[in-house]
Amino acid sequence: MANHPQTKKSLGQHFLKDPNMIQKIVDSVPAQKGDRVVEIGPGAGAITGPMLDKFEDVIAVEIDQRMVEHLSEEFPGLKIVNQDILKSDWEEFIKSDKPVHVVGNLPYYITSQILFKILENRKHISSAILMMQKEVAERIVAKPRNKEYGILSVQTQLMSSPEILFDVPPGVFSPPPNVNSAVLKLTFDKPDLSCSDKNLKSVVRMAFNQRRKKLSNALKRLGAELPEDEFDFNLRAEALEPEQYEKLTARLEQLGTF
Repeated sequence: MANHPQTKKSLGQHFLKDPNMIQKIVDSVPAQKGDRVVEIGPGAGAITGPMLDKFEDVIAVEIDQRMVEHLSEEFPGLKIVNQDILKSDWEEFIKSDKPVHVVGNLPYYITSQILFKILENRKHISSAILMMQKEVAERIVAKPRNKEYGILSVQTQLMSSPEILFDVPPGVFSPPPNVNSAVLKLTFDKPDLSCSDKNLKSVVRMAFNQRRKKLSNALKRLGAELPEDEFDFNLRAEALEPEQYEKLTARLEQLGTF
């Protein structure tokens, strides 16, 4: 690959340099040759090149104009969307009559925001292969009654089937980050929720923002009569399974709480 611009600390850029790890990530994308693959933050194109060899319809979404110019020179014909992924109209690149797979080496400082954007658009997405800080990946797959279990766990597990595929050591990046990373796979195979995404988010955030309190106290701000005959509100937030949060939110909607 040709020389590329220097990484920008302000954008949280850490570029992959290890060919074996790059191939391992590309091989983990569960797409067919003709499926659409959307890469978030391709940077210098370490993963982009091998994906173009493997898939026919690759779209790169990149905020850094320097990298856009580099990618255009390096991969003529690559479809590039020069936008901030958090401000993009996702339908522009995920609306397709073919399965869509998202791939990304996510900047650590906006991992959660990007994850929630992916979850919001899950109806159009078949899978996501995401590299992130290992600690965040572990929170996403955490089970109830565990200190890692929280907002990310509940929402991601209700909306997808998450799985940590493998760890990624700092040494395969340039510059190496100060944390360990992991590649997480999300498979969007879950049925539609029985409640709205917005209300689920409100209930889960309210519960976990005061996770040391009983749910009866944590959910007081809802200003509603809680259905205590159906749910045990003496428990703390981390005691409820993701499905219980869905059922609780759906019941609160029926009671006209929102």
